[in-house]
Amino acid sequence: MKLLVINGPNINFLGIREKGLYGTQSYEDLLLMLEAKAKEKKVEIETFQSNCEGSIIDRIQKAYFDKVDGIIINPGAYTHYSYAIRDALASITIPKIEVHITNIHQREEFRHTSVTAAVCNGQIVGLGLEGYLLAVDAIVKMLTKA
Repeated sequence: MKLLVINGPNINFLGIREKGLYGTQSYEDLLLMLEAKAKEKKVEIETFQSNCEGSIIDRIQKAYFDKVDGIIINPGAYTHYSYAIRDALASITIPKIEVHITNIHQREEFRHTSVTAAVCNGQIVGLGLEGYLLAVDAIVKMLTKA
């Protein structure tokens, strides 16, 4: 089973940016957590991060050709306005879960809307980096039930 974790803008700055919101764990910490989760679940997890919308779209499209079984995505700020990322996610019919480290529904008004959530199977918000691990569990469960 192959899972792809896609992170959008500024996620690579975890542990550096707005520690009061995003905590002190680094992006490397997140990668190590995902690596350990992959071993635990006996799945392959590839991670991808980009600050560029087009690169994220390209990776979503490549997931189709790579025969990825499920996607976990934190589109970052693109969550709120990237119809192009939304359309790329909608174009593939594998399980997809949107993750946000903070609770976007308790933040600034513009963050309350996710244009990408509607084309995902679920959304996990406000649980810190643990949300990624819960998303792995959820996708594995979806895929093994099918």
